[in-house]
Amino acid sequence: MSAIPLKRGLSSLLQKSPNDITILSALRTPLTRAKKGGLKDAYPEELLATVLRATLAAVPNLDPALIEDTCVGTVLQELGGAKAGRMAAIHAGLPSNTAFHTINRQCSSSLAAITTIAHSIAVGQIDTGIGAGMESMTRNYGSRAIPTVLWPALKESPSKDARDCVMSMGITSENVASRYNVSRADQDAFAARSHQKAAEAQRKGLFDAEIVPVTTRWQDLDKPDTPPEEITVTKDDGIRPTATSESMAKLKPAFSPDGASTAGNSSQVTDGAAATLLMRRSTAQALGLSDKIIGKWCGTQVVGCAPDEMGIGPALAIPKVLDYLNLKKEDVGLWEINEAFASQALYCVRELGLDVERLNVNGGAIALGHPIGATGARILAGLMAELGRRGEQVGVVSMCIGTGMGMASVFVRE
Repeated sequence: MSAIPLKRGLSSLLQKSPNDITILSALRTPLTRAKKGGLKDAYPEELLATVLRATLAAVPNLDPALIEDTCVGTVLQELGGAKAGRMAAIHAGLPSNTAFHTINRQCSSSLAAITTIAHSIAVGQIDTGIGAGMESMTRNYGSRAIPTVLWPALKESPSKDARDCVMSMGITSENVASRYNVSRADQDAFAARSHQKAAEAQRKGLFDAEIVPVTTRWQDLDKPDTPPEEITVTKDDGIRPTATSESMAKLKPAFSPDGASTAGNSSQVTDGAAATLLMRRSTAQALGLSDKIIGKWCGTQVVGCAPDEMGIGPALAIPKVLDYLNLKKEDVGLWEINEAFASQALYCVRELGLDVERLNVNGGAIALGHPIGATGARILAGLMAELGRRGEQVGVVSMCIGTGMGMASVFVRE
């Protein structure tokens, strides 16, 4: 194994090389509403085990012992999900010789996990690995992702940016809207369109191939004395097919009395998991798995920004990754920007001058949900499928990150 030289420029990225970091599988569970949805009683590691088991089944001729490392994004789970996640990986069929670790870069955690595995392949440390994410916001969102125990000196830090790292995400959304003139009407229209696109995609069955059904227990909240029933969840349940700008406009501000961010034009609090199997192309060829390759990872960049307007992160990270890979906006077939809030997604689209007809074409987190640790891998599963349907080659995944960051990755579909 040896380090992989960076490819730059569209023609170079589209060429196939033995050292390419290829994707053999990109799957996810359904995304369901926290506290209310079909996965509300599932454990995050249960969801992880389900999607890891499906990942192994998707490439049945791959000996699991050849998977050298697994990196899982998770934000809210006890002990960083390290022990429960390792248990789930082995339970799912990965042998004990497959290493395991978790990573927390807030909303980008599973994209960071994918990137971590890709980097390990790129530098010759491993040939095969899984980048994944898991989150049960039902079980672990009690503090709303704000530290409950914090060094007091930080709360009184002379640095405003330091103090702002624990600012409510909703207030950061309001800051973006007010500073960059993103109107309530535009936010509501964007949110309604997200639901409409997702509803159409679900009706056409476009999510079916990327979704792994989850069989779990479910307790009827109206009948707490009855035993839980076994259910199999197959579809996302946060999509509102009847959403309109008018219905969104009726919702009250959620974070500030005179604000514009509402429960309707913000991402949903959600449970879910996702996983991506990556492998050096020469390894796939040697194992007779070339026919399983669906795409490749090309590069990732991350950048910091002011914590009190963390939502602008993609507007900074996307130009950085395009410059890093010597790409132009016109080279990109599809854009996926996580819809943490309509305010920040709209700002980024406008700032970057993106074609909205190529953005989040099957809806985004406003309609589908945002299981924080799993969102990046969830988005990639949908991107790979949609690039294939459209015959497009290059896609970008990006998101803002709590405490003030942005991340963006470029992928090629084969």
